[in-house]
Order: sequence, then structure tokens, then C-alpha cells
Amino acid sequence: MANQEVIQKMKDALLAFDEDMAQAAAEEVVSTGADIVETMKVMGDTMGEIGEQFQVMEIFLPEVLLASKAFKVAMKIFEPELLKSGTAQGERPRAVIGSVKGDLHTVGKDMVTTMLTVGGFEVKDLGIDLDASTFITEADAFGAKIICVSALMSSTIAQQKTVIEFLKAKGLRDKFKVMVGGGPCTQSWADSIGADGFAKDAVGAVEVAKKLIAN
Repeated sequence: MANQEVIQKMKDALLAFDEDMAQAAAEEVVSTGADIVETMKVMGDTMGEIGEQFQVMEIFLPEVLLASKAFKVAMKIFEPELLKSGTAQGERPRAVIGSVKGDLHTVGKDMVTTMLTVGGFEVKDLGIDLDASTFITEADAFGAKIICVSALMSSTIAQQKTVIEFLKAKGLRDKFKVMVGGGPCTQSWADSIGADGFAKDAVGAVEVAKKLIAN
């Protein structure tokens, strides 16, 4: 019960758009030994709630940005703790990740970045609002094996298909594995556009990425 109370503090901090509260809650999660992965899941769900509030204009962009900052502060505290559990030593497979053109969302992308890093990957976060050529140029320069393409809105999801089509046009489709994810994404959508992998959450993304590398 105590762990649930600590996790609730994190949820309350995000709903209050309070960066200091989020930092304190994250530090308490670590100090009490509460489940960090479970806390991250609650954080993701909470940010989803905030997104829904924004859609119906219960809150506005400044509040969303404050909540996002609070989320990132907590994730910075959690990542080194998660890494203590041990990741693959030596050279790690590389991946790039980013949000597609027109999409300014960061929360899901940030969670996947953290979990892939913890899972033994070297990850370069390319940011948001990226066109197809940026994904591919950066992946090539970084020596990535996987390109993770995030879309959090139904209005931007088609850009995931554009990335894959751009790869084909450049004759580079076989060089990279492409993973897609985000709120509107489904396995059927991933299959329809020819993506190599899909995951509905950050934990699942690690397992999918590992399978793609193994294959």
C-alpha cells in the first residue's frame, strides 16, 4: 500500500503540472524502493489523461508543457536507477527515435527512449516534428539498426508510412528495421504500411526491438 501511495504522489504531481513535486515524488519512489516501471506506467497513463483534457479544452498548452517538463524531470531520476539493473556490456545495438512531421508529442517517445537504453540499446533521440529524410539521414550517420517512428495523433500517423516509402525510394529499406508506435497505432496499421515492428507501450518496445536485432 505504501508503494501505491508514493506512486499516487507522482500522479498528483503531473496533474498539478508541478515540476518540483514530480522531482520530490521521483526521489521518494527511488528511496522507498517502489516499482519504477509501474510508476512509469502510471505516469504514461496520467499524461494520456492530460492529453485528453487538452483535447476537450479543459486545460491549455502551457499546462501540457508544464506537465511534460515535470515528466522529464522524473524520468531523469529514474533512468540511472533502471540502468543499475544491468544492461548489455560492450558494443550496443543502436537505434534512433523521433516524432513524425507535425507531431510535437514527447512523452511516449521519451519513455521508449529510456526503456530501450535500459534494455541495452544505444539510442539517439532525434526530437519532434521530423520529416522522413531526417530520420534516415540521422540513422545512417549514427549507425543505427532500428528507426523508431512515433506518432501520437491520428492527423500525423500517415507520416509513419511516408518514412517507410522514403526508405524504399532511396533503396535503403533493407538497411534498417522500422518500428512504429503511438496512441493511434495498431498492429494492423503497422502491417499495412510494411513496418517491421509495433509495440503498444515502452516495455513492449524493448522486446520487439530485441527480436528485430536477433533476426
